[in-house]
Amino acid sequence: MRQFSLMLVPDSGPIQSYRIRKSWVWLSLLALCALVVLGVWGVSSIYQARALATALQQSQHTLAQVHQHQQDVYMSMQEKLDIEHEKVTTYTRNLGALQARMARLDALGKHLVKVAKLDQNTFDFDERPAMGGPRISSVNDIHLQGLGMRLATMDKGLSHLDAQLVAIDAMLQDDREAKKARPHAWPTQGGWLSSHFGMRDDPFTGLRAMHKGVDIANHLGAAVLAASRGVVVFAGKMKGFGYLIEIEHGYGYRTRYAHLSSSTVKVGDLVSDGALIGRVGSVGRSTGPHLHFEVLRFGRAIDPQSFLPHA
Repeated sequence: MRQFSLMLVPDSGPIQSYRIRKSWVWLSLLALCALVVLGVWGVSSIYQARALATALQQSQHTLAQVHQHQQDVYMSMQEKLDIEHEKVTTYTRNLGALQARMARLDALGKHLVKVAKLDQNTFDFDERPAMGGPRISSVNDIHLQGLGMRLATMDKGLSHLDAQLVAIDAMLQDDREAKKARPHAWPTQGGWLSSHFGMRDDPFTGLRAMHKGVDIANHLGAAVLAASRGVVVFAGKMKGFGYLIEIEHGYGYRTRYAHLSSSTVKVGDLVSDGALIGRVGSVGRSTGPHLHFEVLRFGRAIDPQSFLPHA
């Protein structure tokens, strides 16, 4: 068996010699090679593991981006769907409002036909109006935006028609309402005319002065009545008149009741014609119990006698 000799020569002392078998040398070389191979394999494995970890992270990041993109697409589609749903809801609501307004216009039209005494066979609002024209695209071909514009146009047209019908109705009712607003009732319970409208001798100075109303003599405490329906716009003391009540009747008519001993109404009260508003007195510049009654038309005093039923 072949052997190798290993000699160690120190600086001092005897030389040491060792014999090593050849098989041990080869085993040692094989072991060293195995260690080198294992080391290289270990380093390579670690590098591959790191590469795999990096690739896995990149894959996870890419997957997260794809997932986020899908979420964004979903949210965008959901938002568009919500917008379209809101449009449909709005159009449905507007359509309901238009139908309600059309019903109101039909009712107003019937009222106008009745008031104006028109031919109800010609103006029958219960029947569908006659109409025609060429064939148009189906509703399915109409874009929602175009439908919205058409609804807006219809709404504007109905508003204009509504205003016109209301104006016509107001014109037809104007005469009737004006007659109701015109003072027409005797403004006190009983009494008689003691002084007329116009120039007269002032009872206190004896000088000629303008008397802007009429005086109705009556006993103290007699009922004072509204000459027409209206709204009380003044109720209190006024210089020269004592207690005074002023009623706005509309259409330019306003009446005044002065020298009252008491008032039964206040500002803002709605009164009907013939309603009790106060009591006859002699408060203020007065020579005895009476009612001073004035009628004004657009702020100008006019002769009340033309409005009194039995003056």
